[in-house]
Amino acid sequence: MADKLVADKHVRYILMAEKKKESFESVVMDHLRMNGAYWGLTTLDLLDKLGSVSAVSGGFAGNTGHDPHVIYTLSAVQILALFDKLSILDVQKVSSYIAGLQNKDGSFSGDMWGEVDTRFSYIAICCLSILKCLDKINVKKAVDYIVSCKNLDGGFGCTPGAESHARQIFCCVGALAITGNLHHVDKDLLGWWLCERQDYESGGLNGRPEKLPDVCYSWWVLSSLIMIDRVHWIEKGKLVKFILDCQDMDNGGISDNPKDAVDIFHTYFGVAGLSLLEYPGVKTIDPAYALPVHVINRILFTK
Repeated sequence: MADKLVADKHVRYILMAEKKKESFESVVMDHLRMNGAYWGLTTLDLLDKLGSVSAVSGGFAGNTGHDPHVIYTLSAVQILALFDKLSILDVQKVSSYIAGLQNKDGSFSGDMWGEVDTRFSYIAICCLSILKCLDKINVKKAVDYIVSCKNLDGGFGCTPGAESHARQIFCCVGALAITGNLHHVDKDLLGWWLCERQDYESGGLNGRPEKLPDVCYSWWVLSSLIMIDRVHWIEKGKLVKFILDCQDMDNGGISDNPKDAVDIFHTYFGVAGLSLLEYPGVKTIDPAYALPVHVINRILFTK
């Protein structure tokens, strides 16, 4: 059982410096491209090791030659934000692309093909907020659409009537927090639903009823609980132990649960969860923007 965070090994795992002499870019190619770069780089920043890699410029598709998508656009903006390189963006062009994905009912499509999901609502709002361009969309309609996806259990789904899921709840609560509309959330009802995601024996969190605990929900659930001021309703110590037990103590990295192989996705969410739990030695992450607080402060409080 692990009783501490082996941060140095997680850094080596992300950089693949121990056993493989590959570039950081080639490593993240195996982890959903642009998203992998965001997960890895944010983890390094939380562990105060961002200087271990060279700055990357980012892009708006998952890889060279792929179609653009709002998901990868946010990842690109987040990467540039980490390195304080947002100035290289054509902000008007990027913000216009995102704004053009808003539908008449206030929802957002992910790309030109028209799939609608509350994930895309959050992504659009988060990205435009970072770029200081929220005025390019109809925020009221965007909020109204998100509220229409609220369920009787207090949670939110991907579309109106869809079941509540911790990931979608983060997206909806995060978007409402960024736009100053958390009054639409029934905090006690939602807080209860989120707290029921904690497994009594392992201390880990799941994403919906009757599912196994998974390290990634240390982010999805905790961030929402913090935004609605109900994080004190869970047993933090047991969750910390669950995350630490999911580490590869020899080679670094964090897995979804103690018996599985590590990957960069769960390494990021594990470290991000520890950040939300105020674990010693880990920088503070913003629960709405999913970036280190010092990065968000630099962006939002400078002209």
